[in-house]
Amino acid sequence: MGETDATAIRASLADGEAFFAVVERHFEEISRYLRRRVMREIADELAADVFATAFARRESYDLLRDSALPWLYGITSNLLRNRLRHELRELEMLARVAVDPLARSSDPLDVVLRTGVEPALARGLLGLSPEERDVLLLYAWGDLAYEEIAVALDLPVGTVRSRLSRARSHIRASLTARAEVEEASRWMS
Repeated sequence: MGETDATAIRASLADGEAFFAVVERHFEEISRYLRRRVMREIADELAADVFATAFARRESYDLLRDSALPWLYGITSNLLRNRLRHELRELEMLARVAVDPLARSSDPLDVVLRTGVEPALARGLLGLSPEERDVLLLYAWGDLAYEEIAVALDLPVGTVRSRLSRARSHIRASLTARAEVEEASRWMS
């Protein structure tokens, strides 16, 4: 078995360069998650901020946890929360327009990652509390298990389950209502 994140972080307390093992292991996954949440330019900046913050806080890392990924997602969520107003403005814009303007980006990765946010989904995400949105997106886009989300957000697993259940119900209702409106408008035209 290779070196764990805990081993690398422990070593980084004496030799900061040892932390690069954690960066190399998880940067792409954190960056990919961020690109699902915000524009690529912001995601790249935030990804760098996540690891700078993690490095600065590495002394507080629980060395009993082999994987730092949930901890890194927690830092990511906190940094994203700081950008909440920007995210909400973007979702409001997506909810108003029929096409995601970022889908017109010439960068193929942006096109693939960003076209998944349909206006109806953006409307549903807008209706969630920031806490519910974080749990849902960590689950859906971060592909974290309930226990990992609990660690990332410093919540009990039961709270994660209930927030995810509420978020799913809200999104389901929002998408169902939107589909019914579209179906009714087709019948009327």
